Amino acid sequence: MALSADTDLHLASPTLTPRADDLFGIDAALTEEERSIRDNVRRWVDERVMPIIGQAYIDGRSPKELIPEMAELGMFGANLPEEYGCAGLSSVSYGLIMQELERGDSGLRSMASVQGSLVMYPIFAFGSEAQKTYWLPKMAKGEVIGCFGLTEPDYGSNPSGMITRAKQQADGSWVINGAKMWITNGTNAKVAVIWAKTGDDQSDKSIRGFLVPTDTPGFTAKDQKGKLSLRASDTSELVLVDVKVPADAILPKSGGIKSPLMCLTQARYGISWGVMGAAMACYEEAVSYSKNRVMFKGPIGGTQIQQVHLADMLTEIVKGQLIALHVGRMKDAGTFSPVQVSIIKRNNVNVATNIAREARRLLGGNGILAEYASMRHMANLESVYTYEGTHDIHSLIIGQAITGMNAF
Repeated sequence: MALSADTDLHLASPTLTPRADDLFGIDAALTEEERSIRDNVRRWVDERVMPIIGQAYIDGRSPKELIPEMAELGMFGANLPEEYGCAGLSSVSYGLIMQELERGDSGLRSMASVQGSLVMYPIFAFGSEAQKTYWLPKMAKGEVIGCFGLTEPDYGSNPSGMITRAKQQADGSWVINGAKMWITNGTNAKVAVIWAKTGDDQSDKSIRGFLVPTDTPGFTAKDQKGKLSLRASDTSELVLVDVKVPADAILPKSGGIKSPLMCLTQARYGISWGVMGAAMACYEEAVSYSKNRVMFKGPIGGTQIQQVHLADMLTEIVKGQLIALHVGRMKDAGTFSPVQVSIIKRNNVNVATNIAREARRLLGGNGILAEYASMRHMANLESVYTYEGTHDIHSLIIGQAITGMNAF
């Protein structure tokens, strides 16, 4: 919903109190289109996700029935060009979509993030024109779900150590052998972007990307069992045994470890917005609970200690949104860098995790019940803290930028 003239004046005036839900006036920093996109996704999340996500988490079920609606709203590859059937939105608009999806659940945002940033983006950035025109419109419509095969059982933070191999045959085709682990969308995907070493020296410079239909003989995907986090998301192990793909399955512009890392930069940017949505959900739940939970003859929100916790939560959300917005503007201008994305991913995931924990504690014993969202978000964010660059790995990326010395 666009701001009215009265609201603009209200936010600008130092003599008036800002809206309680926007104390720092962040809405005024967004364009009308960005606010409209955010609000449309927010309404959809409230109407379609919130009523089912708690039970889906308990059941360990990804709500796949929502995929067509997500596609209809343009959530897949939202910031990719319209010529390929995508929405062609700004990076800030894409970030706001991720924020609202993760306000519902990290697993839902992960699904859309992988689809757009880790499958559609590499096809767009490294694929041939034929690959782009074939795959991207289908993926934007949700007709094809994809997964991103980089992480291996023994190579997470060090992806360049991968042992998956692709060997070219005399007829130009490729045979791929290897295994990938912790793969979002794996069992639901119709195509996988598989990263493998191709050169005789097996250095990270030989890493190339391949588009592998998941019904290819020798390709199997199985669910990761026993998860206590991201339970409303598909997480899989991929195994490739003599998987043969044609010569044109390779992403022709991919080359070296920098290619998958470029994809991760796109996804990490979306994560930095997404986790602010999870933090917002926990904060809003804590505020509501504090106003209604009566203890010692009054609402607990009227006590100093709870107000301090709520003030800390909101302050960190505002800071996280502002740095994500700043990087989003730079991204749209073509002036951002991967280290800036590391800063916002590291900071925002960390503060969101802390906010979820504090909200759960404010809820007391009720905080462990599935009818409340904070503990679900808290568990989910522990995975987000780890994946696509752990907190410590991003610390080292930032440290290298500060000192000029590589500590890896």
